Formats: sequence, structure tokens, C-alpha cells
Amino acid sequence: MKIYNTLTRKKEEFVPTEEGKVKMYVCGPTVYNLIHIGNARPMICFDTVRRYFEYKGYDVNYVSNFTDVDDKIIKKAIEEGVSSEEISTRYIAECKKDMEGMNIKPATTHPLATNEIDGMIDMIQTLIDKGYAYNVNGTVYYRTRKFEGYGKLSKKNIDDLEAGHRSIQVAGEDEKEDPLDFVLWKPKKEGEPYWESPWSQGRPGWHIECSVMSKKYLADTIDIHAGGEDLQFPHHENEIAQSEAANGVPFAKYWMHNAFLNIDNKKMSKSLGNFFTVRDISKEYDLQVLRFFMLSAHYRNPINFSHDLMEAAKNGLDRIVTAVTNVNELLSHATVADITAEEKEHLATVQTIFDKFDAAMEDDFNTADAIAAVFELVKLANSTTNDASSKEYLEILFTKITTLTDVLGLKVVQEKELLDSDIEALIEERQQARKDKNFARADEIRGLLLDKGIVLEDTREGVRWKRA
Repeated sequence: MKIYNTLTRKKEEFVPTEEGKVKMYVCGPTVYNLIHIGNARPMICFDTVRRYFEYKGYDVNYVSNFTDVDDKIIKKAIEEGVSSEEISTRYIAECKKDMEGMNIKPATTHPLATNEIDGMIDMIQTLIDKGYAYNVNGTVYYRTRKFEGYGKLSKKNIDDLEAGHRSIQVAGEDEKEDPLDFVLWKPKKEGEPYWESPWSQGRPGWHIECSVMSKKYLADTIDIHAGGEDLQFPHHENEIAQSEAANGVPFAKYWMHNAFLNIDNKKMSKSLGNFFTVRDISKEYDLQVLRFFMLSAHYRNPINFSHDLMEAAKNGLDRIVTAVTNVNELLSHATVADITAEEKEHLATVQTIFDKFDAAMEDDFNTADAIAAVFELVKLANSTTNDASSKEYLEILFTKITTLTDVLGLKVVQEKELLDSDIEALIEERQQARKDKNFARADEIRGLLLDKGIVLEDTREGVRWKRA
């Protein structure tokens, strides 16, 4: 398996630090609003990378954080007259809803920055003790020039650089030893959340968060660190400087970065009126279409979002869903049990297609070519199945297509809509469960029906139901 490593600017054979295991850290969103489709791209791309590793039998420890303390969160909290915690808690919940819609697996750990402050203080103190950081009136800065490898990820020359940190106005900014030095800890301003530290009541800088969470939940040296290409500099560059100076070992073996997403060939921005949240998209399309669209391009290539391209993605996904539905339908009525000689010959083609899928994914996770392989399988299913097909052949085809689509995180098996008689039967079972005081089962049935879009209303005349 080859991965394009941003650090070396070439494809390299993947060799994990620990055999059979993958330690992977993906920078998550800052939770001050609904996530936008630019946030969705790394979520979908690297969830698919994770799924492929798992498909290949690796044990993946996948860590993706939520930045829940930040200037934007504080600003939003002040605007609404609520606490920063209320804002971040609200938008973490909303983010998880969108992630579920895009079929993104929950991370092994979703750490919150605010729960890891003690670790950040410890790492900052280590950097001070080693001479890589210094305190000026409660603000702690990192001595960028002291770290010899600075710029190795972004390939920036340190002498050409301007200070690489978020545009946060910090007290004592002009007291830095060097304009390139970036903030590790900053004193609180009036009305801001803060934590006690040896230097001041304040909060951590942005970059130190990921260094600490990666170390705590994975290791000092991890296999893969991933995120959008906009994070290469300064965020990931600063993470390397902090982590390697503090821990004394390489931070990450492989760096993966997805390219930008444009809207109708323009950069997405609120000022241009072309800014879309994932929630906006969900009003017009199933979020599986968004996932399919994102995977239709290689993650390192820029991708252009447009209505026409989303329609094309919808049609493409529909083709796969229709093929799977047809095979499933034929399977339910199949009368021939054993596979025929002709069908056995088709299975050789199936194996060839599987090999193409693997070759695409092993070549730096080329999901565009992997989808092309799925379409070949769909074409084969459409052209070689009919009412006379054997049950065994249909079962193999169904399993093969759904195995590959599952690796891509695409849901292609349509759940059958509950018939009125099925609903009435479940309601009757729920009523009996309530009489038997088996309230857990009664609640389970209500939840099951709700998941299927069936809303129950308990009235004096009995239970009424409606489709939501």
C-alpha cells in the first residue's frame, strides 16, 4: 500500500509503527457553527482511508478532536449571551448529526480540547524547561528558530516566513523575541473562559491542543496525521515543532492532506454568497450523494462543487442502488439453488474487478478509480442476472457489491418501507409489553418505529400513528 506523504512529497510504502495497527490523527472542526462542505471533505476522505485499513484487517485507532475553545466560539457566545460551553456542546451535537448523515464512523476517540488542558500545561512546561518556550507577562511563546526542522512539512524557508499563527491579538505581542514565535498560552481577556496555569489565568494556543491529544490517545510517534491542505502551515508545521521538541522523537511518519473544494470554480466564502453548510445540502440531497460526490475525485485533487455535478453524483449512486435492489429482488424469488457453469465463469470477472478496486485503493486511496471498479461490478450484475439466476450466484454478487460500497462508506441497500400491517403488529406488541410492565421493550419498539419515520401518539382512544 502506497501513501503520498506530504512530508517527503512522494508516494511511500505504508509500514506501520506497530504491526497490524494504525495510529491515525485527523484534525477536527472548531465547533462554533454548523459544519460546511469544506469541513466535510476531510471527514469523508479520511473516514474512507480508515475503512480501507479496517477492511484489510488493521486495528485502527482513529482520533479526531473537537476544538471547543477558540476566539470564534467565544465571539458567538458573547453574541448570544450564553457560555462558550453551551455553544460548543450545541454544535458538537449538530456536527455528529451531519457526520451520521454522511455515514462517517465515530472516531475511536473524539477528544475535546477543554478536557485536555492539564496535558497542554505539562507539555508547555516541558518546552520551557528544554529552552524551546518562554514566558512574557503570562503569555508563553514558542522559539520557532530554535527548532532546526521548522518548515520541513510546508517546505517554507524560515527566513521568508511571517509569524505563523492565527490572527489573535495577544497582550504583549510586541514583546516576542522573534516575530516568528507563536503562542502556546495566552492570558484571559475580560469575560473569556480561562484555566489556571503557572504563567497566568488563560487558555492554550490552537496548535498545542492537537500535539497533546495525539500524544495522549495515540503515541509520541503516530502513523498518519491528516487534515485539509490549509492546515499544512502553520498548524501542522507548529504541531511538529512542539511535539518533536517536547518528545524527542519524530511526530508522524505519514502526513496526508486533502485538496481544496471550490464552488462553481470559485473559492467558497460567505461574501460571495456561495457558502454551503452540510445541513443546507441535506435539504436537497441525501448526504450519501455528498459522500459519493466527494469520493468521485482523488482526495489530493481540488474538487469543484456544483449543482450539475451533484446531480451527476446522485445519478451515479442511484445506478448502484438500483443494481443492488434488483439483485436483492431476484434473490428473494430465486428457485435455482446451485451456481451454474456459466455463472462460475462470471465469478472470474468479479475477482478481476475486486483486484482493480484494491489496486486503486492501494495506490494512495484513489477512490475515483475504486468507484469505477464498483460500476464495472454493477454492469456485470445488470447484464448477467435474471429470473433464471441461481441463488448462490446472486448472493455472491450482492455480497461483493455491498462489500466494496461499505469500504467506501456508501449505503446502497434500501430498507423496505414498513407496511401498515407491520406497524399495527409492532404497536400491538408494544401494548402487550406495557401491560407486562416490560417498559424497556415498549420503548425499544417506539424507537424502532421512530427510526422508520413512524410517530406514535398515545390517546385515550388508543394509539394513533402517522408517517413523519
